[in-house]
Amino acid sequence: MNDQTVLDLAGEGGGSDDDLALATYAQRAYLEYALSVVKGRALPDVADGQKPVQRRILYAMSRMGLGYGGTGGNTPATPVKSARVVGDVLGKYHPHGDTAAYDALVRMAQDFSQRYPLIDGQGNFGSRDGDGAAAMRYTEARLAKITRLLLEEIDEGTVDFQPNYDGREQEPRQLPARLPFALLNGASGIAVGLATEIPSHNLREVADACVALIKSPKLSDDELFALLPGPDYPGGGQIISPATDIADAYKTGRGSLKVRARWKIEDLARGQWQLVVTELPPGTSAQKVLEEIEELTNPKVKTGKKALTPEQTQLKGTVLAVLDEVRDESSKDAPVRIVFEPKSRTIGQDELINTLLAHTSLETSSSINLTSVGLDGRPVQKSLRQMLVEWIDFRQQTITRRSQHRLQRCSIASTSSKAGSWCC
Repeated sequence: MNDQTVLDLAGEGGGSDDDLALATYAQRAYLEYALSVVKGRALPDVADGQKPVQRRILYAMSRMGLGYGGTGGNTPATPVKSARVVGDVLGKYHPHGDTAAYDALVRMAQDFSQRYPLIDGQGNFGSRDGDGAAAMRYTEARLAKITRLLLEEIDEGTVDFQPNYDGREQEPRQLPARLPFALLNGASGIAVGLATEIPSHNLREVADACVALIKSPKLSDDELFALLPGPDYPGGGQIISPATDIADAYKTGRGSLKVRARWKIEDLARGQWQLVVTELPPGTSAQKVLEEIEELTNPKVKTGKKALTPEQTQLKGTVLAVLDEVRDESSKDAPVRIVFEPKSRTIGQDELINTLLAHTSLETSSSINLTSVGLDGRPVQKSLRQMLVEWIDFRQQTITRRSQHRLQRCSIASTSSKAGSWCC
C-alpha cells in the first residue's frame, strides 16, 4: 500500500462511525494511527529538516534562553542540566517518555551522528563505538551556534504556531530554517509502511545548489549534481560508487552507495610499516571492526557443528597470513585511529588493504531514501531537486512573511509615536 492510498483512506468517510462496517472502521483507525506515526514521529519536514520531537527540543531550549545572545548573537548561554531541558519539553510540548526526548537531544549533540550538531553538549554524550550517554542528570546542554539559522526569525511572523497538547502553550509548526537542514544533517526513521534514510551533505555545496536553483530554476541535473556531487557523512569515509549511481539516487530519491574507510600508511624503523584507518563509513565503529577481526581470526564452531567449517578455516588462514596485530588507538585527539600491523614487511600493502575491505565493515553500503513530509503535509519520496525546490518555496514564504511583519511593526510604532517617520 503506497502513501497516497494511506492518505486517501485515512480521510474517507463522512458519516458517523456507527454507520461503518467493523472492517472499514478498523482499517480507517489503523491508517489514522499510521499517519500520526509518519507525520508526528518518524519523518522529517522538508522545510526545516526536523522531526516533531527535535523541533520541540530546539524551540523549548530557545525559550529557556539557551541560545546565543549579546552583540551580534556571539555570546553563548550558560548550559543547563539536560534533565531540566527534558522536563520543560515534556511538560510543555511533548507528552511522551523522557527517554525518547533525551535520546533525541543526545543525538543532536553527537558530531558522529550529525554533520552539524544543533546542540552543544557538555559531559559524556556517548561514542560511535556504541557507548551510551550519561544520565540526563549529569550532562549539560545549550544550543549550538548554527542553530540560529533554524530559530533566529521565529518571532517575526515567519511560521505558523499551533496549540500544544493541552492548549496552554503555543508551538511552531515549522522552524524558519535559513538552510535546508533536511539535507545538511540528514535523517533516519522507520514509520508504518514508510521509511527514510537521508544522508548528510556539505553546507557550502548545498548553499551553492540552492543559489543556483534560485537564479536558474531550469538548471539541468548535470549542473545541479556538479554543485552537489554527493553526501558528506559526519564520520568521514569515501564514496567509491560511480557518479552515475549517485545521480540516479538523487533523481529517483532512492539508491545505495558504496562507502569505504580512509587510511594511510605509516613507515616505521627497519622497513616496517603499518596501516592506520582514520575515517570510517557510516554505521561502522572501531569496536565493530575489532569484533569482526576477532571473529575471523578466532572463529567459533557454529551451532550444530562439531568443528569449524572449511570456509571458516580458509578465511582464518587468509587473514592470519597477512595480519599480525590490530589495535584501537582512538583518543580525544584522534577520534578514529585503528592500527593494523602486517604479518611481515614483505606483505604487499594492497594485499592487506584488499583483504580487510573484503571481509570487514571498512567497506559498506549506505542506502539513500529521500522520503520526507512536504509543504502539503504529505509524506512522499522526493528527488534531490524536489527537496531543494520545496525548501526554496518555503524560504521565500518566510521572507515574505518576515517583511510584512516588519512593515506592520514599523507602521504601528510610527503611528503610536505620532512621529510620522520611518522607523526601520
